[in-house]
Formats: sequence, structure tokens, C-alpha cells
Amino acid sequence: MRRLAKPAGRYNLVLEEVPIPEPGPTEVRVKAVRSLISRGSEIGRRYTRDEAIDPQMMGYSMSGIVDAVGESVTHIGVGDRVVISAPHADYVVRDAIMRSDDDRPLVYPIDPAVDFDAAPYWSLVSGCVTWAAGEEAAPTDTIVIVGQGLVGSLLLQVHKANGIRRVVAIDALDMRCELAGKLGADVVINAAHEDPVQAVHKLTSGAGAEIVVYAVGGPAGPKAFDQSLEMLARGGLLHLVGRYEDAPLPFWSHKFAGKRMFEGYYPRTKRMAEAKRGMDLLASGTINTDLMTTHRFAFSDAPAAFDLLYRRSGETLGVLLDWTHDET
Repeated sequence: MRRLAKPAGRYNLVLEEVPIPEPGPTEVRVKAVRSLISRGSEIGRRYTRDEAIDPQMMGYSMSGIVDAVGESVTHIGVGDRVVISAPHADYVVRDAIMRSDDDRPLVYPIDPAVDFDAAPYWSLVSGCVTWAAGEEAAPTDTIVIVGQGLVGSLLLQVHKANGIRRVVAIDALDMRCELAGKLGADVVINAAHEDPVQAVHKLTSGAGAEIVVYAVGGPAGPKAFDQSLEMLARGGLLHLVGRYEDAPLPFWSHKFAGKRMFEGYYPRTKRMAEAKRGMDLLASGTINTDLMTTHRFAFSDAPAAFDLLYRRSGETLGVLLDWTHDET
């Protein structure tokens, strides 16, 4: 089988031949159909790094078909359609047994209404369900999402599904701003053409937003973080989701006075309920993955897919790898 690997060297991706893995007693093996590249982590934490990356870190959003099960697995069978948190590869093996409701499932059945192209978004959607729940937003709150990449776009749709009446999307790329409007943002602010801090304060009669989600990261992160603090209301919550800035964030105490903050990756309970909610949102069409998916590549063209995401971010959002089609 082939899997995506990142040896030492920036932008150095290869497809390497390795043996097909065998599942253990509590595991299942899945034949990949589609996998989704997460630009934030896979570009910022993998593709652009000098060091070699463990192949198990190369991806975490896949849909496929179970082709082998361990002897202790009874709730999943051969032939089942599943989503799986696993790296980009022909075949992957993951533990299918849940030890407690606090665990996040690594393998989850695909609803019949969800196709293989939409299913890889499940991992990020269920994560956004968790993050949105942690914000404890009221329907009347103004929620500002700074950054409309995959996570920002999905959080926008989850919040609208939760009944938030005013969700504001901010980005500096025209394509992402246009898409945010189509995905249901009540207000879209293009930071390349207007000051987003002034725009949010005008929108909220000078009070600021009750919740601001920082979903930028990367080189643009420090400036966006500073702006996020400035557009937050007194007593408001700053939710940090973006990462991989490779630079300190400007944490000015006078700007943070009287405000709250938490970082996006935090332990939660009710993971199974949140996993189901994520799949239900995909099945209902509430999460519009057709609009979010901008490109599809054969898996053998994975290096070109990563290069496109890195060099042409203004044209890309969701990029899928097709593991049923080989260009070589």
C-alpha cells in the first residue's frame, strides 16, 4: 500500500510503499476512499517544517470502507462505510472500542445521507460542535469569527445551526469572504478593504462582540489576535483556535482587562453526543461541504495538492484526495 510521508526538508512530500497493516483485537482496518487536507495543521505544522514528520501525523480526516475487523469488534462490520481519524494512506487501522463517553471516537459510521466526499469533514465538524458548546453562547450574542479557513467556516455554520442570530465572518481573502456569505454569515467584513475592529464596534454600537473566535494562525496570526482582543466587549470571551504562528502573540494586559479567554483544544465530556451531532449536521445538509470543497486530486498527486494549498490560499479551501483514482 501507499501512504503520504514527510521526510526531512521543507515541502518534501513523498508517497512511500509500506506493508498493509493488520488490525488488532479491538481495531478495524479501513480502505480509504477520500481524505481531507486540513490546511492549518497540515501546512503550518507539517509541510513547511524542516524536520521529518511521523507519518501517523499526516492527516486525520478520512472516509472509507471497513475491510477487516478485530475479534473484539462487534458494532462495526466488513463493508461498513465509516469516517476515521487517520493519516492519508491506502489502508489505515484504528481502535474501534470506546472506553468511556469522554473519549472521542476514532471510527464512526457514515449516515446513509452523507457521501464519501462530505464525510471527511466530520472530524472537524464534530470538533467545532465541541468548541461551540464550550463557548456557551446565547442566541442574542454577537459572535465574530476571525478567519474563514476550514475551521472558521465550519464554526460559522455550527453557530448558525445552534440558533445564533448574528454571526460575523472576517477574512482578508475575497474568495473566503464571498463564501462566508453563501454559508450563512449575517455580516461579512473583508479585512483587506476595511478596518475590522472599527467595523465590529460600529456594528455593536461601540460595545464590542460578546464572543470573538480567533481562527487565523500562521504568519497573519499576531495582527489578527491583537485585532480580536480590540473588538471584544468587556466581559466577553476570546476563543483561541488558530495555531502555528511561530511568533509570540501580542498579549497586552490593558486590552485584556475585564475579558475572558480559553484555548480551543481542551478536554470535554459527551464526545459521543458531539460526534453524532456532527454527523447529523452533515446528513441534514446544514454543513455545506459542496461549497467548501474547492479542489479534488488523485492521491498520487498529493504533493501538488499541498503545494496548491500553500501557494494559492486565495483560491482554495477544502481539498480532497481521491484514494480510488491514481494518476501514475
